[in-house]
Amino acid sequence: MTVSKAAGKSAGATRARRDAADAPPEALQLGELSEHLGFVLKRAQLRVFENFLRCVASLQLTPAQFSVLLLVEKNPGRNQTEIASTLGILRPNFVAMLDNLESRDLCARIRSTNDRRSHILVLTDKGKAVLTRAKKLVASKHEARLNDVLGTANREALIAMLSKIANEF
Repeated sequence: MTVSKAAGKSAGATRARRDAADAPPEALQLGELSEHLGFVLKRAQLRVFENFLRCVASLQLTPAQFSVLLLVEKNPGRNQTEIASTLGILRPNFVAMLDNLESRDLCARIRSTNDRRSHILVLTDKGKAVLTRAKKLVASKHEARLNDVLGTANREALIAMLSKIANEF
């Protein structure tokens, strides 16, 4: 069987189209978006959260859950409204998160003796153990990775700058 020149060109064009379809697409040009602080912060946050989730995957904790457990540990007897407010978590989302943490026996809500409408949060023994393991994983893997990327001085400067934005903006 012979192939004409026209058929050969057609087969080559088909092959070239197929190769182009298999090639990864060229990255979008961000233009001035790459200079917008909010956009860059959000992209960085997503990457940091992805790394956090990988580091504590065995414990099945999100960054928000880890934050709640840390605040409950450091602030015994404080109520759920104070914890949610400090972390900037909306009430319905916080209630759902607490339901999840309670169902996993990591924390408990106890009716306040001062205000029966309020609940204080406490870590359970299991919650204390999980938090201890999480802190070790976060320090040895997650924060260590951030220190490797930034260096100690840049990390401290970044924390100071982001704190300034959070407190003054």
